[in-house]
Amino acid sequence: MFLGIDIGTSAVKVICTDGTAIHASASADLTVQSPQSGWSEQDPHAWWAATCTALAEIGQTRSLSEVTAIGLSGQMHGAVLLDSAHQVLRPAILWNDSRSIEECARLQEALPEIGTIAGVLPLPGFTAPKLMWVARQEPEVHARIAHVLLPKDYIGLRLHGGLATDRSDAAGTLWLDQAAREWSGAVAEASDTYLGWLPRLADGHEVVGQLTATAATATGLPADVPVVAGGGDAATGAVSLGATEPGRGFISLGTSGQLFVAGDAYHPNPAKFVHAFAHTVPGRWYQMAAMLNGARPIAWLAGQLGISAGEVVALAERADAARVPIFLPYLTGERSPHGDPHIRAGFFGLEDSTERADLCRAVVEAVAFTFADAVESFGDSITGLPHLAAIGGGSRSPFLLQLIANATGQRIGRTVGSDAGPALGAARLAACGAGAMSLSDLAQEPDIADWFEPKRVPELEDRLRRYRALYQALKTLR
Repeated sequence: MFLGIDIGTSAVKVICTDGTAIHASASADLTVQSPQSGWSEQDPHAWWAATCTALAEIGQTRSLSEVTAIGLSGQMHGAVLLDSAHQVLRPAILWNDSRSIEECARLQEALPEIGTIAGVLPLPGFTAPKLMWVARQEPEVHARIAHVLLPKDYIGLRLHGGLATDRSDAAGTLWLDQAAREWSGAVAEASDTYLGWLPRLADGHEVVGQLTATAATATGLPADVPVVAGGGDAATGAVSLGATEPGRGFISLGTSGQLFVAGDAYHPNPAKFVHAFAHTVPGRWYQMAAMLNGARPIAWLAGQLGISAGEVVALAERADAARVPIFLPYLTGERSPHGDPHIRAGFFGLEDSTERADLCRAVVEAVAFTFADAVESFGDSITGLPHLAAIGGGSRSPFLLQLIANATGQRIGRTVGSDAGPALGAARLAACGAGAMSLSDLAQEPDIADWFEPKRVPELEDRLRRYRALYQALKTLR
């Protein structure tokens, strides 16, 4: 049996699989701290505690002694700063943190070619400008840095004791030379980062260590089980869908959202904030539109109304589409396609007659509109894809997937086990590392459970036009 551990933003998810079927799964919730406006942080120790909790739940229904290899997945871009004794120096700065806007401008000025090297222009979500912010605002912390890890790789450290990452997660730091698939000394130097702080690079299926006796005691897993490097959540989500070969694409509906298309060559498109990153498997790259807000606005509105996310979607289905306001979903700014850390969310067109269902419909439609913007940003490179697979928690909603199909004009296929996503991809990489699967096996696509064919809806097209016009009208406000 193979274990996949996914360090998400809202939860740690663990699955146990034979490489195809899922035999057990569990999750443990996480919280995000925002001590100042625009800040988003988590305590890495909470990731480890949640991992142990989820493993304990798995152990109630499945013997953990059956696990023969472990794969890791996780939220990308987070800065985990460690001292020489591997102790955490400060809370991890997450992918949706916007404090380093000034540093991004400095980095691009210092290295104008960074978009071509790193596959995307500097934005505050990425790891490199976070290190520049720490150097400027917390010099006493910066002076003690000995190692920098990404979230899943901190869990790797706790499991096997080593310092390693895979190339897909490294791709999201800005420090990776995407074409060469190695760390870039030029980007590190320009971002107040010593190259020796960065972990060794591996492909996602490569074994980077074995479970230590200490970790075995904490988790209930057998000692000496091999741990593979795994991948950033976008890449492991791709592996779960067989999107390791050129011309395959998917959308991911988690806290954030992604539109992902795999390829066999490096094709940067920094002007549109389409990320061109190294894949977690050798000889592969991908292009991705990354939306900071994904399905998060649905969860946000659910919290404000005191209902569940599922109830938000159910109310949205009942709303009168003719009276729905427009909602900009940019709760934490936006990355693709705007590259705008300043824009914020808001409703436009509220009336005295506006009801909760109308607000819900506006928010759910806005999620679909972000994917319409993403598809447009790809231009011709998305033409010819037979369909886009759908994964992530938001893919459980047929209503949302149909809205996305209508708004994007793309055929959407919801896969069997679509909510397993990155954790399943991590487990498949573990199976590959253990020799139970080959790299070519990773390209096997799962069955499609439901198809969502795009339909022309003139009223939806009109609201999409107004949605885009509203962003343009408001983007200069600060």
